[in-house]
Amino acid sequence: MAFTSFNFLVFALITVTLYYIMPKNWRWFILLAASYAFYLISSPKTFVFILFTTVVTFFGGRALGNRNREHKEFMAAHKAELSKEEKKQAKADNQKKKRKIVLITLVCDFGVLAALKYFRVYLEALGFAAFDLGTVLIPLGISFYTFQSAAYIIDLYRNKIEPDTNIAKFALFTSFFPQIIQGPISRYDQLAHQLYEGHSFSYKNLTHGAQLMLFGFFKKLVIADRVAILVTEVFDNHGDYTGGAVFVALLFYTIQIYADFSGGIDIARGVAQCMGIDMTHNFNRPYFSVSLSDFWRRWHMSLSFWCRDYIFYPVAMSKFFGKLGKNLRSVLGDRVGKLFPVIIAQFATFLTIGLWHGAEFKYIAYGLYNGTVIVLGLLLEPYLEGAVKKLHINVESKGWKVFQMLRTFFIVVFGRIFPKAASFSVAITMFFSMFKLNYGTPFMETIMSLGLNQRDFIMLAVSIAAWFIISVIEERRGSFRDFLDEKPLVIRWAVLLMGLAMVMVLGVYGPGYDASAFIYRGF
Repeated sequence: MAFTSFNFLVFALITVTLYYIMPKNWRWFILLAASYAFYLISSPKTFVFILFTTVVTFFGGRALGNRNREHKEFMAAHKAELSKEEKKQAKADNQKKKRKIVLITLVCDFGVLAALKYFRVYLEALGFAAFDLGTVLIPLGISFYTFQSAAYIIDLYRNKIEPDTNIAKFALFTSFFPQIIQGPISRYDQLAHQLYEGHSFSYKNLTHGAQLMLFGFFKKLVIADRVAILVTEVFDNHGDYTGGAVFVALLFYTIQIYADFSGGIDIARGVAQCMGIDMTHNFNRPYFSVSLSDFWRRWHMSLSFWCRDYIFYPVAMSKFFGKLGKNLRSVLGDRVGKLFPVIIAQFATFLTIGLWHGAEFKYIAYGLYNGTVIVLGLLLEPYLEGAVKKLHINVESKGWKVFQMLRTFFIVVFGRIFPKAASFSVAITMFFSMFKLNYGTPFMETIMSLGLNQRDFIMLAVSIAAWFIISVIEERRGSFRDFLDEKPLVIRWAVLLMGLAMVMVLGVYGPGYDASAFIYRGF
């Protein structure tokens, strides 16, 4: 059931209505029933896999909770008679048992993900390309609910949260329907209590949620799906295009993926907000970033922060890599040796991000591209700062900020070629083809032959300009919806009706349109 379908709007309306009709202490049950109904409608053949992850993670969490409780009871009962060394040993033994529980749980969860999502790629690498089980059995949202479940287990191991004791409620946390298609990847301590407690009806939540959904539909239907026509034409027929046509397609894809992904997240968060549930933010105007590191703090934030907390910090702060860095200082120099754990952690993080998107080498290359640029920035930082000082550049000036944003934006643009191209080799071919001059058809004539007419380009220019203005307001003042609330009623309704009209009139519909084709649905 696609977010952009009429059926989903009816489904969401029924769910919100039933949510507020039910007594508060049973509203979580409505959400669970709606979530399982949504999953069974959307992906009935793979429902068993989300059930498996839910059950394994729940009982793994209970086992960790039992270990923590038993250890506390043991320490309390024998506090006076145990020596300092015995207490230390008891703690170490408990940690060892907890690590076994975590390992078993994560192997089960990630084992299913690896077997189903990457199985086809493994078989193709071994020469069994005809056996395509991996494509047939990819469950809806498997990367999202697997990473979310893994965070729950690791947080329990770290004693950050208490284990859930109700498997039905935990099933809701795992399967909450607005986030199942493309996230965000929520943390247990941020989302679970909001799902379990009943929220009172709020007109502000209802209107703000509807506004956020409308903005999501605008980005998806008016911008992303229109831009996709040109992007698809060039990437599906990459051998027919060189030079500016390839660059324009790549530039448009950078716009498309942001409008598509953030639009879907807006719809998901909007539905949740209608019921008083505040899901984590996933985007913070990433194309205003002044560096690639800044970009990844603003783009797909739930995945970036997941990798930061569960990959980057453990690797960067590990004793093994810290000791190795010290030993390598005589070879690499003091500064590089000191940065060595951070460098390894960066590559481990972005390799994970690449693999999260898929097992094909093009996704690994995408991760390594981002990791390499960030590591080069770390290594060259003193020299770049020295060059800025010698050139007497005012780093606080608006001109410098604009330069940093444009530089970062085009670094991102060029990196997008890896996940979008059909393969790594195609990505490399298309990248170099951008620099070939086309002496045949004039540039504008080529662009106008890629599926969009003059009216489409005008609509895109107006739509993207409107989105940019909203983004500037949010960058400076916070939520645009709060900003709109401050305006007179006439202005508020004029903006909302104009947005609704643009979605209804300018949205991409009609024969051949696939309403389910959210880009990140496949991840």
